[in-house]
Amino acid sequence: IKVYINISEREYLLGQGKMSTAKLEEIPLELILVDGTTYPKKGKFSLFNRQVDPTTGTFKVGALFANPDARLRPGQFAKIRATTTVHKNALLVPQRAVTEIQGKYLVAVVGEDNKVDVRPVMPGDRVGSDWIISEGLKSGEKIIVEGTQKVRPGAIVTPKPFAPEAKPATPEANKPADKKG
Repeated sequence: IKVYINISEREYLLGQGKMSTAKLEEIPLELILVDGTTYPKKGKFSLFNRQVDPTTGTFKVGALFANPDARLRPGQFAKIRATTTVHKNALLVPQRAVTEIQGKYLVAVVGEDNKVDVRPVMPGDRVGSDWIISEGLKSGEKIIVEGTQKVRPGAIVTPKPFAPEAKPATPEANKPADKKG
């Protein structure tokens, strides 16, 4: 089945800077269905429209997915995921741990003596709600995620482990519980 997606000019230019159209066609695509499941068959790019839609600023791109059991139907909505780059040994930090001030990105690091040091960092790509930090941090360093606006360099803190919010695993998890009364 053919799946059409729109890619922004920005995404297109980022992709063109990294690889040729021939290499883009080799990228395996994943189809994320409306219920959050991943379609078991991988797809591939098959069509690249040359023209930018002036009303949306996007290119139309087509992808092909095998559909032997007719699970995919015309008119369905889904998301496409393409792995364009792999960063080995990347340092991921929650985006909210990074503060931007006048075009500079800063992270509050907790030293061995629990003193805060505010350091400039170089953020890279975003991965969900996290950022890859390419410069300024080392593996294993403790950073401040909550309350970054309150800390100052040299302040003494009592660090606590960060627990990211758990995302519901299924759509049923979002439903309110039945109340008997």
